[in-house]
Amino acid sequence: MSVKDEIVSSFGGKIGKTAEGIDERTFEEAEEIRIRAGRPSVIKLRDKIKYITSTGQLVVDDKKAFYPEIKDISSTLEILSGYSLYAFSEEVKKGFITICGGHRIGIAGRTITENENVVDIRHINSLNIRISHEIKGCADTLLPYVVNNRSVMNTIIISPPGCGKTTLLRDLIRLISNKALNVSVVDERSEICGSFRGEYRNDCGKNTDILDGCPKTIGMKMLLRSMAPDCIAVDEIGEDRDIDAIEEILNCGVAVICTVHGKTIKDVLNRTQLNRLTEIKAFDRYIFLHNKGKTGRIAEVLDGNLKVLWRDE
Repeated sequence: MSVKDEIVSSFGGKIGKTAEGIDERTFEEAEEIRIRAGRPSVIKLRDKIKYITSTGQLVVDDKKAFYPEIKDISSTLEILSGYSLYAFSEEVKKGFITICGGHRIGIAGRTITENENVVDIRHINSLNIRISHEIKGCADTLLPYVVNNRSVMNTIIISPPGCGKTTLLRDLIRLISNKALNVSVVDERSEICGSFRGEYRNDCGKNTDILDGCPKTIGMKMLLRSMAPDCIAVDEIGEDRDIDAIEEILNCGVAVICTVHGKTIKDVLNRTQLNRLTEIKAFDRYIFLHNKGKTGRIAEVLDGNLKVLWRDE
């Protein structure tokens, strides 16, 4: 199934008809599609943003764009949930639904809270389809700096949102796994491996074990005790309990590969939650991505002492 088919099959109402008209090649380079009730439909490509007409054409004039209604979004949600949104209540509470291919659909609307926790989202009026892309080979340059004589370096990948942290992490997992090292992945949002109903769309290697849909903190500890991994990989750390779990893993002699939002090394060093790890020099490698251009493009590789080992000139 193509990327276009995976996404279009999840849309309903006029949204589905509009998406059907978009050229298949456009989906290959698209990063996001934003659908908002009463507002113009937007598609974000790698280097530009355009509006989508009712026939699926891409234009620069928002007045020519398709303006969906609430009923179109409701129809899409029915299809996404298999006509039982309740069955997806746990995902909805987190603000997203993952569909076939690992594409994540963010949702926004009226939140229902209880004890400062979101227990439901109703009157949903915005959808953000983040399109998952597998780019094999984007981590080739990085591999020699992360694996040395079958030893995996503790590695953190840093970039602003939308620059390819997950894409690079996925390919690095594949490369390490194919070197006959056991990689355990906590795929909390089903984005890394593209899991859907037990099947994986993305190639994460021959020796990879995946804990899908599990909270990072719980998953890291479970995999540490159950799968005897050479390394554990996880996407977008940041909370104190994430740091607790990583410290436990490192104390057991298992390597960690993770990602975090940030632009510069100062962003990382100044993060309160990460201080405990940076102060003890827990990471052997800091990987920074370019914030513009090709998804997952590496800008530089630093060692644990912040010395530049490689830089993209």
